[in-house]
Amino acid sequence: MDNKSSWKDTLEIVKVSVSPAIFSTWFSQTHLAKAQEMGERMLVEVGCSSLFVKSTIESRYFGLIQDSISKVIGKPCDVVFVIKENPEKGVVKELNISPLFQSEGKKDEKNENLLEVLNRAKIRPNFNFENFAVSGSNQMAHAAALAVSDSLGSAYNPLFIWGGVGVGKTHLMGAVGNSALKKNSSLKVLLCTGESFTNDIIEGIRNKTTQSFRDKYRKLDLLLIDDIQFIAGKDAVQEEFFHTFNTVTAAGGQVILTSDRQPSEIARLEERLRSRFEAGLIVDIAPPDFELRCAITQIKAKEKGIVLEMEHIQMIAGNIDSARKIEGVLIKLMTEIKLKHLEISNELIESVLGKGIETNGKIVKKDPSEVVEAVSSYYQIGKRSLLGDSRARPVARPRQILMYLLRTHLGIPLEEVGRLVGGRDHTTVMHAVGKITELATTDVHIREDISKIKLGI
Repeated sequence: MDNKSSWKDTLEIVKVSVSPAIFSTWFSQTHLAKAQEMGERMLVEVGCSSLFVKSTIESRYFGLIQDSISKVIGKPCDVVFVIKENPEKGVVKELNISPLFQSEGKKDEKNENLLEVLNRAKIRPNFNFENFAVSGSNQMAHAAALAVSDSLGSAYNPLFIWGGVGVGKTHLMGAVGNSALKKNSSLKVLLCTGESFTNDIIEGIRNKTTQSFRDKYRKLDLLLIDDIQFIAGKDAVQEEFFHTFNTVTAAGGQVILTSDRQPSEIARLEERLRSRFEAGLIVDIAPPDFELRCAITQIKAKEKGIVLEMEHIQMIAGNIDSARKIEGVLIKLMTEIKLKHLEISNELIESVLGKGIETNGKIVKKDPSEVVEAVSSYYQIGKRSLLGDSRARPVARPRQILMYLLRTHLGIPLEEVGRLVGGRDHTTVMHAVGKITELATTDVHIREDISKIKLGI
């Protein structure tokens, strides 16, 4: 059997069942390492590039991969996942997908020129699609941004991205500019904040240089404005932006805007601007779920040259609720390592998390019994039932949430979680964590339950 060909066919089946973003992020880092006949069944070994990829795919997509590979091979398969580099890179290229982390190429003149162009456009070089982690909470916004970057001025114009603080709005907007300039460095691109736009107008009126201001903004191919809600209530600024918006779009240019709320909820925003914002595509980015926070932690740790084990990644992601806080923790961790010459350990990460890092207003506790007590109290279920063998839904779901919290909130290893929750196998814990992670992305009631339980811990 040709492993390479079989795995390519398997991935083609998988591709139909998951989003392009999920497929590109996770499945591009896998390969068929070994396939061995075991009587009427096949033992299939799936190689993963890292422990993080292995844990995620094994917990969330085990059934999908098993069914897909069985269809391709034509007989029942038992699947095991191992950490092993792919000796053949061809599968990734043939499927036109790329890994979450690209290997760094040699810097050349083009890269240096691109940095200069990005600097003029006020776009940070690390604002790109390659290091933007994708999950259910931001998948729509990511897909829209990709579509815009492929067809400026025609896909969605304007593109309006809104969401809370630190969810990745500016990164995604900057990634469009980065991608556009990589394709054509002669494009006129500018990223600025609503405040900068306002200050430029005030400066132009004060110094009688409004024509210079208009030349700066109205001749752009791509205008990126962060925190557009800042111009609300400022009549002169809104008037100038209205004409700037019309001029840029009429000339075929693209406009992308971000805000902390959708246009209909921005107070004192002129109706004519609101109608233009709503004429394009409006997408929101929700707060990152646990899986996405793990990916963000890994990306930012890689950027800073910090090597983290999966256990450490989950500990940080389980206790921190935003990308900016994750970056803050990693900076503190890097400082501790460099100044005190310490090695990364659970104790070091716990000490860093304990220095003012909070989740939902509470400093994270480390005693599992408090989590058991909180879940038992919230659902009004006795501890004996909660830790027992009952599979009734009113007990089974809270038990899964308990395992999820012990694993993600306290960073306890799978085997230890299983021991604490009635002596269960680590695969049962893995399934529970994956199930609640998936539900927390789509079910608002599950998210509310988890948040309220954390407040009681």
